[in-house]
Amino acid sequence: METNQAHPNKGILNKKTGDLKYTLLRHTPSEDLHFFIQRYWTVKWDLRGQAPYRQKILSHPCVNMVFEKGNSRIYGISKETSSHLLKDEGQVFGIKFKPGAFHSFINSPVSQLTNRSIPIEEVFGTNVKKVEDELFTLEDEDMRIQLVENFFREHLPEKNKNAELTTQIAEHIAANREITKVEQLAHMFKINKRTLQRMFNQFVGVSPKWVIKRARLHEAAELAEKGKRPNWSQLALELGYYDQSHFIKDFKRVIGKSPKEYGKI
Repeated sequence: METNQAHPNKGILNKKTGDLKYTLLRHTPSEDLHFFIQRYWTVKWDLRGQAPYRQKILSHPCVNMVFEKGNSRIYGISKETSSHLLKDEGQVFGIKFKPGAFHSFINSPVSQLTNRSIPIEEVFGTNVKKVEDELFTLEDEDMRIQLVENFFREHLPEKNKNAELTTQIAEHIAANREITKVEQLAHMFKINKRTLQRMFNQFVGVSPKWVIKRARLHEAAELAEKGKRPNWSQLALELGYYDQSHFIKDFKRVIGKSPKEYGKI
């Protein structure tokens, strides 16, 4: 099974510090579930005798379902950064859905979940509590994944062509830096801008413009954290900003520091 070494770390802010505080494992789903699940992830920490640690996340355009003892929830997209306080000892197990894929579970606009979370029982009923109870009795990661995958096979969503197209478009944005404007997507996929807006609101939960800007911020934050010193003015233009000052202002507004300041952390 593919592990976290194969996945980039885009979105985990100040990861070098975080690596000292917790262990993160990630796995790809089985082939039959790959059409709606992007990956599984586990975070474990032991900070007994240490100060609590707050991990900031620059979220992706994905819904996450997170199992935590007594507090399992479904998290919509956070438009700004989100943060998670780790203290004492604990662990969580998460399912990261592909952009647009969670819609089939709720059959209503995913934008209703944006910037909020709900108990998992609201979507999957009270039986999902049994999965939570059993999940944390298992130490083996493969057995945990098997438990969760068996649950999803009993709750398989119906495939939706529009949702799958939206997933394809969102993944294309993430993979192609040259995509900086919604007009490019409209031309490439032969869909008018208004239809794109409706599709992303319905299936992803945010606008296509937001997905583009977030993907480009992920790239900039990753470059800064790796200690690389690109030509920020040139990079700003490549990422679709009018100039360097607009880029730095946007970066600082979302992440809290300028690219140079963030790279020194």
